Amino acid sequence: MSSKYVLTDFQHLRDEMVRKQLINRDISSSKVLEAMSAVPREQFLPLEMRGFAYEDSPLPIAEGQTISQPYIVALMIDALNLQGGERVLEIGVGSGYASAVLAEIADQVIGIERIPTLSDQAKTVLNQLGYNNIKIINANGTIGYVEAAPYDAILVSAGGPEIPTTLKKQLKIGGRLVIPIGNRLYQRLLRVTRIDENQFDEEVISQVHFVPLIGQEGWSDDLNTSSTKRSSSASLSAGKDQSENAVRHKTQTIEALIAEAAQPIDTIETVDLSPLLDRIGESRLVLLGEATHGTSEFYRFRARLTQQLIEQKGFNMVAVEADWPDAARIDHYVREHSTPPSEWRAF
Repeated sequence: MSSKYVLTDFQHLRDEMVRKQLINRDISSSKVLEAMSAVPREQFLPLEMRGFAYEDSPLPIAEGQTISQPYIVALMIDALNLQGGERVLEIGVGSGYASAVLAEIADQVIGIERIPTLSDQAKTVLNQLGYNNIKIINANGTIGYVEAAPYDAILVSAGGPEIPTTLKKQLKIGGRLVIPIGNRLYQRLLRVTRIDENQFDEEVISQVHFVPLIGQEGWSDDLNTSSTKRSSSASLSAGKDQSENAVRHKTQTIEALIAEAAQPIDTIETVDLSPLLDRIGESRLVLLGEATHGTSEFYRFRARLTQQLIEQKGFNMVAVEADWPDAARIDHYVREHSTPPSEWRAF
């Protein structure tokens, strides 16, 4: 083991994480704060990642999965409103970190993880740390674990398209289910409370991004990888053929070279964008640069080209550098299909 890991004062970093990342963000439950302060997050990470254990971010673990950001773990467990003595079901154990935090409060934790290597590793670490009130099962988490139902609380650490009916039915009356629901890029973190046999109350806690909830009542396992297989990127530059042409004619003026490489635009609304879209080809990352901030023509053309990329090329994410109030309203419209009332119009 490297000496930097031996000498690191993880307890100090853990206490700083609790103070700066949790208390400063209004996590006030003493039970949650004590549990987060007690569990050594570094033990659930690969050795080379332990120096980052108390960073304010998720971190990669095995099998392309992540250990959640400490604040999100605290937020979700806080939403379960645990008082001690409960039986809790956790779906998506991953590293086992959240299982340990839950076990610091609850009487019994049953964790389900669909990836065998992760469930095995989580068992090993939890056993080494002395958690004897946790049972880890390698299974399809979307259908829960009926053998130990009903549960006082269920925590789902993966994002599903809708709330699994089976999990709702495994709650006790008064039990709470915390789960991210949405698409594979963006979810709402929901708390579902069972009111009676057939009635459930739902409330939105936050906006989050989790790995997909795979299984019978989640997403199918045939994730669309066609876009990830194409790793090339494109900027709106002249391209290889234009660059070679520029070298051959380096004695030409800059103006002439630009004119030769550029695509004329008579009117933004009617110009044929096919040559530009052909140049982009199968690239999955397109950078739309501009020479000014605030010029109407740049924004109008960027909007039209973005629309074409979405409609003809299948792009589904747009990142924009913009003023926060304007961008927040656009972001709200994209996510919620509505725009908050305002006296001004964004952009």
